Amino acid sequence: MTVGRVNPAHRLEDQGITGLGEVFYNLREPALIEQALKRHEGTLGQGGAFLVTTGKHTGRSPKDKFVVRTPSVEDTIWWDNNKPMAPDAFDRLYADMVAHMQGRDYFVQDLFAGADPEHRLDVRVVSELAWHGLFIRHLLRRPTAAELDEFVPEFTIINCPTFKADPARHGCRSETVIALNFDKKLILIGNTQYAGENKKGVFTLLNYILPGKGVMAMHCSANHAIEDEADTAIFFGLSGTGKTTLSADPSRTLIGDDEHGWSDKGTFNFEGGCYAKTIHLSAEAEPEIYGTTTRFGTVIENMVYDPETLALDFTDNSLTDNMRAAYPLDYISNASATSLGGQPKNVIMLTCDAYGVLPPIARLTPAQAMYHFLSGFTSKTPGTEVGVTEPIPTFSTCFGAPFMPRRPEVYGKLLQDKIRETGAVCWLVNTGWTGGAYGTGKRMPIKATRALLTAALDGSLGKVAFRKDPNFGFDVPVAVPGVDSALLDPRQTWADKAAYDAQAKKLVEMFADNFAQYVPYIDADVKAAAIG
Repeated sequence: MTVGRVNPAHRLEDQGITGLGEVFYNLREPALIEQALKRHEGTLGQGGAFLVTTGKHTGRSPKDKFVVRTPSVEDTIWWDNNKPMAPDAFDRLYADMVAHMQGRDYFVQDLFAGADPEHRLDVRVVSELAWHGLFIRHLLRRPTAAELDEFVPEFTIINCPTFKADPARHGCRSETVIALNFDKKLILIGNTQYAGENKKGVFTLLNYILPGKGVMAMHCSANHAIEDEADTAIFFGLSGTGKTTLSADPSRTLIGDDEHGWSDKGTFNFEGGCYAKTIHLSAEAEPEIYGTTTRFGTVIENMVYDPETLALDFTDNSLTDNMRAAYPLDYISNASATSLGGQPKNVIMLTCDAYGVLPPIARLTPAQAMYHFLSGFTSKTPGTEVGVTEPIPTFSTCFGAPFMPRRPEVYGKLLQDKIRETGAVCWLVNTGWTGGAYGTGKRMPIKATRALLTAALDGSLGKVAFRKDPNFGFDVPVAVPGVDSALLDPRQTWADKAAYDAQAKKLVEMFADNFAQYVPYIDADVKAAAIG
């Protein structure tokens, strides 16, 4: 039985998937919540939010993600970062998964990935769980009724949380599997309820497809000046660097918080919603995001709550530190109605340097931008994991290595070219430590970071005097109105200058050791940037 709106020529049967139970196509939020409650998938929370837990998997399973190694992608996939799966193993996986689906009910959502119609991807998501349908309706972009009537899926994701893979038969690592087949335009997901696999699967597809069209695919947030799309800024950054917080500026319009493209026309959001971490979220610090947690249809993932009042506990991480809320972008009052921006005027790369070496802000040349983009540096701090007793450097190339199917220098070169072509100014912003390393110094004052970002975005920062950093060779402002000048020279904030010099030397060597892997693939100007 088929329920819901769908292009009659493109039901699952037309994709060769037959013998299912009820198939629910493109149900809207109330109907999806009704079905999810009927199936005991979760709990209706305060304000109509939907509360779920995802069992064993409370985050992505990167070690269980595979790309099918076919001749068409053999020479373009970064195999050092993407585990290969043999085509015949994928065929067995697909056949076994379809057999597993027989007689079961499924929920189908036909959606767009990408706000720019010229570059969007038409994606069909098929899942056993009604709340997965709710989640992906938030995270991708919804076609109109007329567009649904003509919708033809380019790629299909099949997500079967109750299906367990067989490593010997399917060429995978465990019973959990995420397998991408670019030739057959399929992603298969098994044995995980974590909904983020759906979102990141789509992001991986776009990260492969768009660079082939000359479009930069980016793991970043973005905003633009109110009533001026031409004044667009993008914010790269790994977890804990402030990417979501600093881009959610009430004085600017939010384009999106996580995934964007940069084409010859400008910036566009891949998504239609946000997937925000909620641990330690507060009404005072982030009132808009906090407010979404009691809005109708928001998916609350892996948060502890009071069984009687259903009040959420934002500090209890007994299920996971990776507790999250998924909600549509229009739940944020200053969100863009179009999810489009102009050519970025400013490119911000955020890092959390727990070594206390990097300045709070630095201006980068295009070559230096490629160097720091390929490096993707931040640092884990003591206490974040068992056994971490001193800061640990984390280098995640392009600020999102797990989602990069092509070699890193492909994305780095695209970014470098676009910065040169558009004249965008690139800034490295350190939200980490000053006055010493973690344990001795203190966290960079958020007030100073915001003041420096404001000056960068309004153009005034470019007019001040700069000095050359002796360690990394980038330009650092000497004095900025409203900011303590002492913060701008990290060495001067340390009581022990010799200790700073030793720490700086250590960090530079870490960068160099990590960057050695890219040296054979980059231009001479980037090599020069790598040595300051």
